[in-house]
Amino acid sequence: MSSKVEVEVEVKSSAEKVWESIRESTTVFPKALPNQYNSVEVLEGDGKSAGSVRLMKYPPNAGSTEITSSKEKIEEVDEEKRSLSYIVIDGDVLKYYKNFKASLGVNAKGNGSVVKWCCEFDKADEQVPDPDIIKDFAIKSFQDLDAYILSH
Repeated sequence: MSSKVEVEVEVKSSAEKVWESIRESTTVFPKALPNQYNSVEVLEGDGKSAGSVRLMKYPPNAGSTEITSSKEKIEEVDEEKRSLSYIVIDGDVLKYYKNFKASLGVNAKGNGSVVKWCCEFDKADEQVPDPDIIKDFAIKSFQDLDAYILSH
């Protein structure tokens, strides 16, 4: 049976700017989030649309020494709703979870916005903890992305 983890992060940047930065993650994330991303490499497609495959490489201090990379396939993108979903198809995450699917959406809130991130997963075995490290990584990434957007 799949488990689910959800988080909402309020940021000061506008929904449009946050969404644009997420859509341009292949170039923005390594610059804006150097402590979380070494690189984001497009392996298939344009890196933005459904069907695209990206290889995310993480530095050793990015929250977990066991997870150094993940290959993600974008499943859906809705520009109007500023939402997307992706699945992890290869990499260290799959050592711990039989499957891992995530989705995110960006909504306006006052002068800023709210980023909602959700993951669904099946543990490889019962000893595997919930993906709290990944959840914390997502929260820090959105907070640091906000700081980057506000400073540029």
